Amino acid sequence: MSRPRRLKVIVEADGGARGNPGPAGYGAVVREASTGEVLIERSEAIGTATNNVAEYSGLIAGLQAAADLGAVDVEVRMDSKLVVEQMSGRWQIKHPGLRPLAAQAAALVDRFESVRFTWIPRDRNRRADALANAAMDGKPAPEVDFAGGDQRGIGAGGDQRGIGAGGDQRGIGAGGDQRGTGATPARAGSEGPRSWMPPPTGSATRLVLVRHGETDLTAQRRYSGRGDVGLSTRGLAQAAAAAARVASVVGAAAVVTSPLSRCVSTAEVIADLVGSLPVQVDPDLVECDFGEWEGLTFAEVRERWPERLDEWLASPSVAPPGGESFDAVASRARAAVSRLLADHPGETVVVVSHVTPIKLILRDALAAGDAFLHRLFLDPAGISIVDSWPDGGVAVRTVNDTAHLASL
Repeated sequence: MSRPRRLKVIVEADGGARGNPGPAGYGAVVREASTGEVLIERSEAIGTATNNVAEYSGLIAGLQAAADLGAVDVEVRMDSKLVVEQMSGRWQIKHPGLRPLAAQAAALVDRFESVRFTWIPRDRNRRADALANAAMDGKPAPEVDFAGGDQRGIGAGGDQRGIGAGGDQRGIGAGGDQRGTGATPARAGSEGPRSWMPPPTGSATRLVLVRHGETDLTAQRRYSGRGDVGLSTRGLAQAAAAAARVASVVGAAAVVTSPLSRCVSTAEVIADLVGSLPVQVDPDLVECDFGEWEGLTFAEVRERWPERLDEWLASPSVAPPGGESFDAVASRARAAVSRLLADHPGETVVVVSHVTPIKLILRDALAAGDAFLHRLFLDPAGISIVDSWPDGGVAVRTVNDTAHLASL
């Protein structure tokens, strides 16, 4: 098969150890970026090693494979937050055993014109994970077609059908009824290591995720994306209640918001109560752009664009006419979180955003499957809390807390 003159690829890499340290192995997959076609796979057992050493070994193998193919543009996708953050330069490499591996990976990075590192949940890195596990077990690579229809490991956000915005979040994006749509359940065992041990209590960066208060479009269950609709009277009351709740339980170092006024207004009330903090705007926290569907109900969209709606519900890469795909939303939401973790180590940050970005952040934090997105309800002014540690540990403390809204 002839290769494009300027080959752009996606490298999916993973590694693991039985015992940490223990028998270890890695897996790496190189895909053609535009089609998702698997170009090459590499996997190997590496003897006794730690998970992190195995993960770096998978990265090195994937980068070497991409270089062997003559790629010029590479996006590396891994479910190891440690490796992604260290290779992106946001976290220091403190463990002396990892520094030579990071240096080897960095030397390979220099061979390409462009390299980007993206964290993905474990269930979006299934092929590399399967290769690593087979290598650890001394078995041949599993004969599974991951290049065909099921490419959830390829998209930045996976299969995000109907994450929702506005009030009706039935997997379609507008209104208030967020009942599930029968998405495929999460793959058993894909959630990563399990433990009953409570997470550590110090040094985490805490993200307090607050959905903005109600707007008129929210109340009418209409798609509400980039349209700059202000808070309703009820929405202002909800914002004040959320501010009081946040101020009573956290000591925030920063308040960051979507640029849209419904979020900015909510953030300003919170910032005043938690310590007269300035409100910082991050454009990556903005809601999904619903294009020509903005302001319409689900029924109206179904009547006017039945085929396009079905395509959109079936694939996260499909955008509404003139709008934005969920893959794109997932990518920028992750970028925003990465910046917050890098800029506020060990601090608490209040993040005011919308249904779609918050659902994606929670989905990634829980390493959940796609069904989670269809079953989660986010009320206006609801509060969720996620803690993240420098070693990649994550604990979701609260999801959609609305106790402060009971009297409204």
